Amino acid sequence: MNDKPRKRRPAFDRDAGIAIAQALFHERGYDAVSLTDLTEAMDIKPPSFYAAYGSKAELFERAMLRYARENALPLETLLAPDRPPAEALKALLVAAAKQYGRDRLLRGCMITEGLRADDHVARKMAESLANKGLMAIRAYLEQIYPQGAQELADYLSVTLRGLSAAACNGLPTKRLITVAETAGRLIARELEAHAFSKAS
Repeated sequence: MNDKPRKRRPAFDRDAGIAIAQALFHERGYDAVSLTDLTEAMDIKPPSFYAAYGSKAELFERAMLRYARENALPLETLLAPDRPPAEALKALLVAAAKQYGRDRLLRGCMITEGLRADDHVARKMAESLANKGLMAIRAYLEQIYPQGAQELADYLSVTLRGLSAAACNGLPTKRLITVAETAGRLIARELEAHAFSKAS
């Protein structure tokens, strides 16, 4: 008879599970990650998964929040009031390009790519988080370019999403940065034309 005490299974670390999920969601996208993928990667059973996180979508939201805490662009620094606007907006795009292309596997912006999820709940979660950053950019533009703030905000939003998509498709970081710098020059021309029309 074996009297050796059974080894207790280590307690499940929920935060570690969120980190695992974040990497899976970022690499593959929300829709391509199954519950089986998550439970196998975390080495837990489905009942334990639901007890810890509620649902796949709720875990996705936690993973995006973790991603945002670790990877959000430092808008307060990039868009500092004492920085020339053209320089600030170009720096924002270049910082995004560098971030989106820096990892070989986890490319693009996890939240931006979450906007393309087929699952309605997951997509709305991503929209809510993405809109916070866009609202901060729009508020900055209202200060420097009030009559064209919406158009320029749309241009920046489309450019940032395009940089993320291109990174996911494998465009090298150097070329992403070139795109960002080109967009920055176009923005500078728009702002110069705006300043000239105001002075005339």
